[in-house]
Amino acid sequence: MSKSNISKLWKTEDWLACWLGFIIIAISAVAVLTKAFDFSALKFSTWHLWENIEPHKALAAQFTGSFWVKLIRTFLVLAVLFGAGVKLQGEKLKKFIPAFVVLFVLAVIVRLISAEFTLNRYLEWAFWALLVGLLISNTVGTPEWLKPAIRTEFYIKTGLVIMGFSVLFSNIAKFGLYGLGIAWIVTPIVIIFMWWLGTKVFKIDNKPLVITLAAATSVCGTSAAIATGAAAKAKKDDLSLAISISIIFTILMMVFEPMIIKACGMNQLMGGSLIGGTVDSTGAVVLAGNALGPEAEQAAVLVKSIQNILIGFIAFFVALFFALRVDKNSEAKVGAGEIWNRFPKFIIGFFVASLVASFIFLPLCGGGEVKEINNVLGQYKNWAFVLAFTSIGLDTNFKSLIKQMQGGKILWLYVVGQLFNIALTLFAVWFLLSGVVFDVPVLDLYK
Repeated sequence: MSKSNISKLWKTEDWLACWLGFIIIAISAVAVLTKAFDFSALKFSTWHLWENIEPHKALAAQFTGSFWVKLIRTFLVLAVLFGAGVKLQGEKLKKFIPAFVVLFVLAVIVRLISAEFTLNRYLEWAFWALLVGLLISNTVGTPEWLKPAIRTEFYIKTGLVIMGFSVLFSNIAKFGLYGLGIAWIVTPIVIIFMWWLGTKVFKIDNKPLVITLAAATSVCGTSAAIATGAAAKAKKDDLSLAISISIIFTILMMVFEPMIIKACGMNQLMGGSLIGGTVDSTGAVVLAGNALGPEAEQAAVLVKSIQNILIGFIAFFVALFFALRVDKNSEAKVGAGEIWNRFPKFIIGFFVASLVASFIFLPLCGGGEVKEINNVLGQYKNWAFVLAFTSIGLDTNFKSLIKQMQGGKILWLYVVGQLFNIALTLFAVWFLLSGVVFDVPVLDLYK
């Protein structure tokens, strides 16, 4: 390996995202396993806007001494790690740090808003992060001095590496072939269908946007859009548009899909599995499944968990497909070296983190310890994503979003694709869980 290739390991964004993710995973694991120190990041407890409902859950009740300690710790960890990453990429810290302070304050506001009971019940933090950023960029405008901290992809990639530790391959065993059939067979078919529909039928020129929206629709909304968008080299505006559409329809499906399932008389096992396979956001899946009952909630979460494992695989194949078929010109041949150069290295970090959690930590430490580690990592992942989504909002203009709609084609692509997804998932759920073809699994065994 040449010196230039070796230097890429600590000078390029993709590799640095891996190292930062691994550092956070390692420190979190040591903190949990040794109990020697607290490494947890700040998390707002659910609070009520109307204090007379539950006074002990008022906003002011959160601002205890431990709150400020965790706030400072979270800021220092993120500022030091991302600051080091920016410095290694050749940027100036004196421009990054002041801008990052303001971006972090905006992220705190987002986390605060999204923790309010009513708002948290219906809209996830991703929506509020986008909204806060969009309000600034489309009113007073994003100031130039703030732009050094707007490093959307760096935050996203680091968050995805951290997220990899929570994607345990052992989840497959919990629902066996039933979950695999619902989540792993339907998902690729929906992606291929939406790619064909978008590029051949609707003739949408923006192919990275098409594949990003297809992944968001068929897998799990935000996370899948982030990973696939990075693999396809989608622009920030593409990602913002795909996520915005996904969030809007996730809210609608979260509210109305359980109602329709109840009206149709579908049992909890089938209804929950349908929700798990079709509602984009994991948080919305839990709420929608819970609306049907405890068995439906468990089935929904299991299907979605198995489906989430596909994120890394889909990003890998999208990167390969775009390198070999989409981005290459008609004359040039893309060799193995060029594929490697284009391949998003953070996906390697995602898989390494997942494999380490599944086949090293889980057997050696047990599920309880791994869950504790993931509780710590989950907040750092969320902070990285909040920074990313706020950055997307700050870097996005409504006028450009409207232009991207291409006469409503993008919206129609999502609607038709999601209807196809629901129909195909419904067939898979009936085929596997109705009892007509296979024996019905008993979810009590998996509690």
